[in-house]
Amino acid sequence: MDVLRPTLININGRIYRKNVIKEHVYQEEDDDEFSYTGTDSAHCADEPCNMVSVEETEKGFRCAMDMPSVLYKYIIGKKGETRKRLETETKTSIAIPKQGVEGQIVITGQQRSAVTSAVTRVELLVESFRTKQPFTHFLSFALNHALIQEHFLKFKDDVLERCSKDHGVGDSIFQNPAKLHLTVGTLTLLSDTEVARARQLLQQCQDFIRDIAGGKPISLMVEGIEYMNDDPAMVDVLYAKVRPKDGSDRLQAIADRLVEHFVSAGLMAKQWDRVKLHATVMNTLFRKDSSAEDKGDARRPNAKDRESFDARNILRMFGSYGFGEFDLNAVQISQRYSTDSSGFYMSAGSVTFS
Repeated sequence: MDVLRPTLININGRIYRKNVIKEHVYQEEDDDEFSYTGTDSAHCADEPCNMVSVEETEKGFRCAMDMPSVLYKYIIGKKGETRKRLETETKTSIAIPKQGVEGQIVITGQQRSAVTSAVTRVELLVESFRTKQPFTHFLSFALNHALIQEHFLKFKDDVLERCSKDHGVGDSIFQNPAKLHLTVGTLTLLSDTEVARARQLLQQCQDFIRDIAGGKPISLMVEGIEYMNDDPAMVDVLYAKVRPKDGSDRLQAIADRLVEHFVSAGLMAKQWDRVKLHATVMNTLFRKDSSAEDKGDARRPNAKDRESFDARNILRMFGSYGFGEFDLNAVQISQRYSTDSSGFYMSAGSVTFS
């Protein structure tokens, strides 16, 4: 790590510099036992550490932190070692609800600075593990319009008829037509409280979304296909290109503003300067288990297990394929592993353009 350019972490709107953290996971222990050693010290950047809500009581100082129960184990550590170390080093007491019970972690101590230090260290510790959790929800624009689905199925049939002999091309790597969408960004929401917060954040975007969209749906064209990597003979993801019919960048502007809003709130990690709007039509991650996307099946292959496919003929024959036009009128928070009666991802909240 470059000490002059340390990694910055956004936690609930506060920016921290992150020092190196050594994590020890004891494989011989049960999954709910973890240990953590090494320096987890950090310093606030841009904003003071005392931004945390610490209240004075008759017995000293106290801070209650909302924390998803799935993260308790990382604060407790193997046989309680992590919590004991934090309590000893900060001279505080850390009360944690029972595993599986949603509630607040309460940190108490005789000095405000001690409680503040413990809160900061707990936040940084948890955030380092949170980033390793698979995403649970995502912001998206649904493309499962009946006409788009119809043309997608025709595309799939034509590709299989004309290109099925090409290396790696098969039925299993095609997207489910009911799930066609444009991903804006992914979210890891680990409790009902966090889902509610994400829903509230999306509602806060209502005004700028309608301003950019002009208070009406955006007419889109889904036309042409492209691949993600540099070699068309070794492709993992093939996607359809989407653009507003009027040639404007309104949809791009909405997507970028949404990411900016969620990143600033600490619910999303920024990966790119601009959102890459694309509709996946073929993905080699679907190959081994077509149900893995919905069920989160452990058998779903990772990047190392993927068998790429040769897309050269597909690109030559279908490079300008037209999937149709439709009016887009909403952005929604979708739940990754659950679907509604239409077959699309279950919505956890949405906002319309009009």
